[in-house]
Amino acid sequence: MGRIYCIMGKSASGKDTVYKELLRRFPELKTYVMYSTRPKREGEQDGVTYHFVSDEELSAFEKAGKLIEKRVYHTMLGPWTYATVDDGQIDLSAHDYLMLATPEAYQGIRRYFGTDRVRDIYIEVEDGERLLRAIRREQLEPEPHYDEVCRRFLADQADFSEEKLREAGIGRHYENEDMGRCVSDIARDMEHDRI
Repeated sequence: MGRIYCIMGKSASGKDTVYKELLRRFPELKTYVMYSTRPKREGEQDGVTYHFVSDEELSAFEKAGKLIEKRVYHTMLGPWTYATVDDGQIDLSAHDYLMLATPEAYQGIRRYFGTDRVRDIYIEVEDGERLLRAIRREQLEPEPHYDEVCRRFLADQADFSEEKLREAGIGRHYENEDMGRCVSDIARDMEHDRI
């Protein structure tokens, strides 16, 4: 029976690095590329980072009954939609998957595939350190949007509140103070879960 391991965490918590390291340790895991209407950032590739689509393209998936879940964020640059689409990327009869998600997406994925098939991996970082990481990352952009960094930081405080994490059924918390230890703890728990 295949499982989907959803990595979650506030912005700049190290989710992407944890994700890449887990894929290195478990090369048999398959991945899923989500859909987004937001503009591509420097260095991102369509079909790799996200499937970058228009609102009309997402609406077509919804009309066809292929939308697993979607979220709209009202950013400083306008509304951006992120979605999980049943487009054939996931075959739980044959594989386990690793994907990045939000608590809201995690709930939609669990409803669609079943609670017994979807596992939570929540990454935590102290807020001050997380904000510094987000600012440093934004400084690398050709046109930094610090107002968006601040909006995301404040939105994450609400979106990832302990109450919302409990409501979503997210129980596995991993402190990312030391990346190597964090990844090792997650890998150990995944190995045990996959036996």
